Amino acid sequence: MGFSWTDMISHMGVPAMVVAVVLAIMGLGSLTVFFERLITSRRSRSTSTRFVAKVGGDLQAGRLKLVLDEARKVAKESHLARVVKSAIEAYAHAHATGDASELSPVERTRRHMARYMEEVGSDLRRGLALLATVGSVAPFAGLLGTVLGIISAFQGIASAGSGGLAAVSAGISEALIETAFGLAVAIPSVLAFNYHNERVVREETLLNNAVSELLDRMEDWREAEVVGIAVPSVLVPNANVAKTPVAPRSQTHATVGQA
Repeated sequence: MGFSWTDMISHMGVPAMVVAVVLAIMGLGSLTVFFERLITSRRSRSTSTRFVAKVGGDLQAGRLKLVLDEARKVAKESHLARVVKSAIEAYAHAHATGDASELSPVERTRRHMARYMEEVGSDLRRGLALLATVGSVAPFAGLLGTVLGIISAFQGIASAGSGGLAAVSAGISEALIETAFGLAVAIPSVLAFNYHNERVVREETLLNNAVSELLDRMEDWREAEVVGIAVPSVLVPNANVAKTPVAPRSQTHATVGQA
C-alpha cells in the first residue's frame, strides 16, 4: 500500500468510508453556512448604510411616510430597515387604536419591539447551530473512524497470524486519515462559528441601540401631541402632508447610522 491519498482511500473499509463521507457532508454544510452568512451579513450592512444615508434627513424632519416607504423597499435585505419599518408601523397602529389596559402607544410599541427583536436575533443566528454542531461532533466522528481503523488493524493481525507492520499498516492508516479528517472539518467550523457569533452580537447591539433611540423619538412625538404640537403625518389617518415634531434628539441619527 502506498502513501498517496488515492491509495489510502481505495484501501479503506466500508465502515471507515461511511465515516469519511459523513465528515465530508458535514464539512460542505459548514462551508455553505459560513459563506451564506458572510454574504447575507455584508449585504445587510451595505443596504443599511445606504438606507440611513437616504432617510436620515427625513427621520430628523419627521417625514415618516417617506422613511416607511423606503424601509419597505429594502426590508428584505436590511435588518435595520426591517426594524425601523416594524417600529413605525407598530407605533402608528398603537396611535390609531385604543387599548383596554390604557398603555401608551410608546409602551405598546416597546413591548412589540422586544418580541420582534427576538425574531431578528433568531434570523441573525440562522445556521450558527450547524457550525457549532459540526465543530463539536466532527472530532468524535473522526474518533469513531479511528476506532474502526484500529479494529481493522487487529483484524489484519488475526488474519496474518502475526503482528508485523504489513498486517497492521492498512488499519493504522485508516485510523490516522479519519482522525485528521475529523479535525480538518471541526477546526474551521469552530473558527467560523466564533467569527459569525461575534458579528451577530455586535449587530444586535447596534440594532437595539437604534430601536432605543427610535423609541425615545416616539416619546418626543407623544409629548408633542399632548401639548398640542403637530405630529408626523403617518400617525394621523388620511394626512397627506408631513408635519414637523418637536426638536429631535441629537443621538438618534448617529446610532441608527452605525447600525
